[in-house]
Amino acid sequence: MPETVVRLAVGDFRDRVRRPAYAVVLIAAVGLGYLATPAPESDWVVMQVGDYRGTYNSAYTGMVVALAATVWLPLGGFYVVRNAIARDEATGVGRLLATTPLRTWTYLIAKFLSSVLVLASMLGVLAVTALVMQWARGETMAVDPVRLLSPFVSIALPLMALTAAAALLFETIPPLRAGLGNVLWFFVWTVLVLAGQSPHAPLGGIGVHSVVQSLGAGLAEQGIDPGTAGEFSLGLTQIQEPLKTFDWQGFDPDAAFLLGRYALVAIALGLALLPVLWFPRFDPARGRGLRAPASGLLPNPAAGTASGGAVPEATGLPVAGVRDDRAEARPAAFANPPRTPVTYGSPALRLLAGEVRILVQGIPLWWWAGVLVLAVASQMVTPATGVTRILLPVAWIWPVLIWSRLGTQRHEHGVEALLGACPAVRSRTAAEWGAGFLLTAAAGIGPALRMVTGADTQGLVHWFLGALFIPSLALLLGTLSRTHRLFQFAYLPLWYGTVNGLAAVDFMGAIRADDGSPAGLSPVFLATAVVVMLSVVFLSGAARRATS
Repeated sequence: MPETVVRLAVGDFRDRVRRPAYAVVLIAAVGLGYLATPAPESDWVVMQVGDYRGTYNSAYTGMVVALAATVWLPLGGFYVVRNAIARDEATGVGRLLATTPLRTWTYLIAKFLSSVLVLASMLGVLAVTALVMQWARGETMAVDPVRLLSPFVSIALPLMALTAAAALLFETIPPLRAGLGNVLWFFVWTVLVLAGQSPHAPLGGIGVHSVVQSLGAGLAEQGIDPGTAGEFSLGLTQIQEPLKTFDWQGFDPDAAFLLGRYALVAIALGLALLPVLWFPRFDPARGRGLRAPASGLLPNPAAGTASGGAVPEATGLPVAGVRDDRAEARPAAFANPPRTPVTYGSPALRLLAGEVRILVQGIPLWWWAGVLVLAVASQMVTPATGVTRILLPVAWIWPVLIWSRLGTQRHEHGVEALLGACPAVRSRTAAEWGAGFLLTAAAGIGPALRMVTGADTQGLVHWFLGALFIPSLALLLGTLSRTHRLFQFAYLPLWYGTVNGLAAVDFMGAIRADDGSPAGLSPVFLATAVVVMLSVVFLSGAARRATS
């Protein structure tokens, strides 16, 4: 049985690494390693202790890149590996597995190990990137492989196992299989990262506190008081002047720390196996998997034998040697086929209306009730600029699962080839974007009306540009990736940064300066970004048509 698990896991891993998305993820991992080790003269830093940072030796470079991976890979990696079961279901592999004696726990462990391998391969790329960046920065050329690699194994890898288990668990819970699970994981990740840095975090959290103690000991060994050096910071931070350096020889984990890491791996394994209690492994007898044939589509052999070989009339299927008068009469039914009535009016408007219906199909009434509540609440906020700080971000997180449909539905529902044969592809793309814009405007109509009544002209301009920006971003990422997960992964951090007052990512004018003017991204930048994103969408569509 262990051999079966390994073979399934390795086979699934090989299938995943052949996909173009995997190459994109590896490139992103290299970018993360670069950001984690900025040049000494740079005006940003990822890890610091007050005004100090460690010299770029193997110990410090490996640790800072590993901690960056510990913080960010659980977010991005979750969206990468969370389609392990869905892909088997979509490709029909699950139906084949349902006919084999493969045990459910074996299947789940194989999928869990496959996801761990994918995430571990990203850590491997980051480790190589750390080595390259150590040489590129040139502060210490001597390489200590143990010091360089140990943070990835002892600190980052257990969090990758926990991420892989969470992705597998979410896929087996029906309400969390789709976009709701993606959104929920973002907030789970936020709590995990923030609370995991606390000295009181269970099982050592994400391992940061023990590293901070080791850094403080390194400062003390060089005569620097850790209490006066400053607070520890982990995350992309802008600095006014280059940091001072100190020589840090690395982190030596004690038995308690390692026991906490082992416990995290054990918890991950338990979460991966938990769905054994309810996951039917595509078995239709347990309520999931192959659907039973529709009534009247297949002949009943027993009934055919009882009637002397004639097929029962309920099947509707002609058989050799049996006359079917209906088959002879069938062409007469199409002698005068019905004609489609001529519809007058603008084809562009009809196309836009059709795209709107496609985009909002299946939205429950309670969702629209939420939009109405937000619109009414916006009219009660005083002053008018106050509506942008809370209610506008709430209004523009409400449709996140619907925006992620832009650019993806035709591929995910298997109608892309059919639509590709239709003319006016550019018009259809423009109509799809227009439907996204109308949805964005409808969700944020309450704050917009309050800005109008409060004469908040600058806020209204940013609102309009934000309403252009969101569907453009969704359509771009959906068109390029052909999956709804990429937009959800990219949009949620932008929204969260805006809610937390990070003006550098504020695309909706929610953050205001002391004089009440928007302090976020400039209108020129937003307008340029919209033009660039839409240009890429139309150019990529033309390129795909040319190569198809």
